[in-house]
This record gives sequence, structure tokens and C-alpha cells, in this order.
Amino acid sequence: MKISITCDDSYEAKKFASLIFIKDGKETYITSILNVVKNELVISLKDKSAHSILLKDEINVEKFADFIQSVIDKEHKIVSVEILEHDVEIVKG
Repeated sequence: MKISITCDDSYEAKKFASLIFIKDGKETYITSILNVVKNELVISLKDKSAHSILLKDEINVEKFADFIQSVIDKEHKIVSVEILEHDVEIVKG
């Protein structure tokens, strides 16, 4: 299953991609969504740190939250993440 999430800008896209998936170890790093405030997503990582990511709009936040829930519940794994300007393409399997 593949999804494309649009971030506020290219910096946020790079940050977002690096926080949710570690390519070297093929490891999903996000453990939960802590908060959502309009287009801002606050996520928790395996190291217990929290990070804020600005997405384009509330629709993208909701789309990502729905998509990532099965990964957080360990039903799926993220297999790849690709950055395309302001968009982050995420594939789970």
C-alpha cells in the first residue's frame, strides 16, 4: 500500500521522511502520534523523543494518521520512503 503526504515545504518533507523510517536498518522509527493541531503533527519516536512536522493541511494529517495506524499497531511495516520536493511517498507492506 502506497501513500503520498504533502508537507509544508521541502525541509519538512526531509525531516518527516528521516523521522519515520531508517533506511539502513529498514526500521520504522515512529511509535505514536502524540498530538494533532491543525496541520501540525507531533510524533513520538522509539528513543522517546517527540517531534513536530508541518504538513500542507489537515487533510494530509488525517491521511497520514489513518495510514500509519496499522504500522504503529505492528500489523504492517514501512518498506520504503521517497522524498519528491514537498511530498513524501511512503510504502507499507
